[in-house]
Amino acid sequence: MSTVVVDPVTRIEGHLRIEAETENGIITSAASAGTMVRGIENMMIGRDPRDAWAIAQRICGVCTLVHGIASVRAVEQALDYPIPPNAELIRNLMIAAQFVHDHVMHFYHLHALDWVDVVSALEADPAAAADLQQCLSPWPNNTRGYFADVRDRLAAFVGSGQLGIFANGYWGHPEYRLPPELNLLAFAHYLEALDWQRRAARLHALLGGKNPHPNFVVGGAPCALDGNPGKTALDRRGRRVIAEVIADMQRFVDQVYVPDTLAIAEYYKDWTLRGEGIGNFMTYGDFPDPEVGMDDPARLFIPRGVILGRDLTSVQPVDLDDPDQVRESVTHSWYEYSAGKDAALHPYDGETRPRYTGPTPPYQRLDPEQGYSWLKSPRWRGQPMEVGPLARVLMLYATGHDATRALVDGTLEQLRLPLSALYSTLGRVAARTLETKLIADRMPGWLDRLEANIAAGDVSTHNDALFYPARWPASALGAGYTEAPRGALAHWVVIRDGRIANYQCVVPSTWNAGPRDAAGVAGPYEASLRGQPLHDPAQPIEILRTIHSFDPCIACAVHLADADGGSRIELNVR
Repeated sequence: MSTVVVDPVTRIEGHLRIEAETENGIITSAASAGTMVRGIENMMIGRDPRDAWAIAQRICGVCTLVHGIASVRAVEQALDYPIPPNAELIRNLMIAAQFVHDHVMHFYHLHALDWVDVVSALEADPAAAADLQQCLSPWPNNTRGYFADVRDRLAAFVGSGQLGIFANGYWGHPEYRLPPELNLLAFAHYLEALDWQRRAARLHALLGGKNPHPNFVVGGAPCALDGNPGKTALDRRGRRVIAEVIADMQRFVDQVYVPDTLAIAEYYKDWTLRGEGIGNFMTYGDFPDPEVGMDDPARLFIPRGVILGRDLTSVQPVDLDDPDQVRESVTHSWYEYSAGKDAALHPYDGETRPRYTGPTPPYQRLDPEQGYSWLKSPRWRGQPMEVGPLARVLMLYATGHDATRALVDGTLEQLRLPLSALYSTLGRVAARTLETKLIADRMPGWLDRLEANIAAGDVSTHNDALFYPARWPASALGAGYTEAPRGALAHWVVIRDGRIANYQCVVPSTWNAGPRDAAGVAGPYEASLRGQPLHDPAQPIEILRTIHSFDPCIACAVHLADADGGSRIELNVR
């Protein structure tokens, strides 16, 4: 028995440690530890609920708007506060832009290096790489000269000895299987995606004033619509730019991201048998249709529900207000509850009370029998849930969404794989890609509906009716949901006398990366590593592939701040 430690897990947002116990080269158990304390909820107490989104949104700088959306929706639900249809459409466009931008960024800049051997690209034949690109899609950067130039740039980079972000890679590892030409093509698209990100970010700047951390407002959207040019950022010219950004997003997804995923997947099909996890999936749903009633399940493009044990024939309903559904425990976390270490609290009653009980000095070795993470352990009706792109694609598939079924079935047929291949490390990668296309293809329709409303004279983006505390009830509870790129995200707020009395966030990477619960049941990260072989424990690329397939965002799951807005919480080590 030996232990493999990956600390920190790089190419993620935040700080994550993985300890894996191995026997005969096979992982027998794993521990997932968030290594920073989360305390941002404590900053909310006593504040104006209308300001909560601006604070909560700073939890993370990668999926920059999702906490703002969850926060304003929590306050709006608490106050029974409807918003105009235009505001709903604007929010849909902003959330969708975040998905497309974030998924492309994750694939090329955070996860591709687990599958693509950058140094191997130096051996590529530029003419063969150009032929490959022309076979994959009509993407215009497809000439021998273009790929020769990319290879020369890479050679100069490597030859300088300054690998920068490519330093400390496991280049030459036998688990890398792509031919040099496909490595070169993927590296070229890595560079192109850097510039594409900049262009894609313009949509948030137009709709929310800036990126990262675009603006929101309780009761609607903080932007004015106008049919005439020169009046607002969203005049006719501004909306034409939005249409151009959306078209640019779709081109890159259709001609680069999707073909690259399929091409790379051909060489790693055995990874459809690795990294499943727990087989339970949950979505909160998102992208509401403002013309559909609040209680109609068809209101949400991505449905809300739970799939248990891979059973796609049965979807369980999710109610974020039900105290018997979502609960968090801290049995194996560095927190304490006033009700006891083994209590499981619904977020309305949640507490964020740090109590470090780990090794001194920290992180010499984790003790899975004790507290070992700054993440809590959320559960739905006592069961762990995987959240994220795979959960959403499975939910759309299970509920009979025609476009999803056609895309999933067509992709699996092309790769000659069964539906069960989705329950895996590679399945998560593929689901993220397919979801990106599904969402990008919805964006023009939302923009068209916005244009139609403006043409009909409806330019309302905010409901002022309940914006002032004098009109609020003395006390109120609200649960605000969204689907962040990394999975189901919700904020819960308790409002008393116009101020926040309690605030809790349960975020995607807490669901996926949290430690064992009071019953000793592992969460998705830990379960997904069990049974995986390691070719070389000193170069555990297999661990990185599976953990990165979830797209970890530990800054959302843990956060360092004190109640006065400073940069740290002082802890007494006992």
